[in-house]
Amino acid sequence: MQDLGRKSVEEFKSSEKNTVIAVLDNVRSMHNVGSVFRTADSFLLQAVYLCGYTPRPPHRDIHKTALGATDTVEWKYFENIHDALQQLQQEGFEVYAIEQTTNSFALNDFSFHEKNKYALIFGNEVEGVQQSVINKCKGSIEIPQDGTKHSLNISVAAGIVLWEATKRKLFL
Repeated sequence: MQDLGRKSVEEFKSSEKNTVIAVLDNVRSMHNVGSVFRTADSFLLQAVYLCGYTPRPPHRDIHKTALGATDTVEWKYFENIHDALQQLQQEGFEVYAIEQTTNSFALNDFSFHEKNKYALIFGNEVEGVQQSVINKCKGSIEIPQDGTKHSLNISVAAGIVLWEATKRKLFL
């Protein structure tokens, strides 16, 4: 691993983070939670916020997919997502739901600006992001899809969207 130039936990914690927070609201699967933590570590996200009944570390099923990312990525828990939204908006984050809606922005047409702070909300595996949450967001971002399902597993969707949100900073 040393040959691959991986950061130690200490180096990760002291690194400048991308000003992106992944918000998981009522996500059921511990494996999905662990996967998002691992993705957040990979892209140096500022934090992961866990809301509602989303499982929280420490738990072996989260650890199984996170592979230690719960030790590196800062996280917070909010019983009510609306409390998280209020805090994020007060801190100057642009809050977007990752959801298919009538007026959503296609991810490939959406521009993440390097200097802005983003909070990206991923909802329940079946129900998606709650309408009351969407109503408080700046907008919705949707991953264009051509198949019959028109849905992706949350961990896959998070990987795609978080890559798009952070890639510009990775190549500066």
